[in-house]
Amino acid sequence: MVSVGLLMGSDSDWPIMEEAAKVLEQFGVNYEVKISSAHRTLERTLDWVRNFEAQGGEVIVAGAGLAAHLPGVVAAATILPVIGVPIRSGALEGVDALYAIVQMPPGIPVATVGIGGARNAALLAVQILALRDSQLKQALTAYREKMVRDVEAKNRALQEKLGR
Repeated sequence: MVSVGLLMGSDSDWPIMEEAAKVLEQFGVNYEVKISSAHRTLERTLDWVRNFEAQGGEVIVAGAGLAAHLPGVVAAATILPVIGVPIRSGALEGVDALYAIVQMPPGIPVATVGIGGARNAALLAVQILALRDSQLKQALTAYREKMVRDVEAKNRALQEKLGR
């Protein structure tokens, strides 16, 4: 069963969204990737969302730039958690996408990460799935513990370099 859907409006979004795929692979989470536009292929997008939910999908990560309607359109079509990834593009370098995704109307929430934050979006998806999956919960705990060890090791190396 596919647990996470990675959706983007254009293939130019893949270099950012690929980071989410890498995180999901690291945790062994099944996912599928689709390109579908909220504007150019609206019916196809809505059909994919409905089918993903009907087939047991659990979380959708949607990346979009510029006006960034894709995450909101997806959220309006499902009760699944939707995580929006603003993609850096256009004259405003993704700030417009961030505002568009984070400013959803009451009743249709979209969790939003920072501009280009596909890695954090995938980690949030894994955290959501870990609420009912003890193996994922253990893997996330180990991941966090490794981050602590890595920072401590980097600090020790710096202190040694400085002679302290």
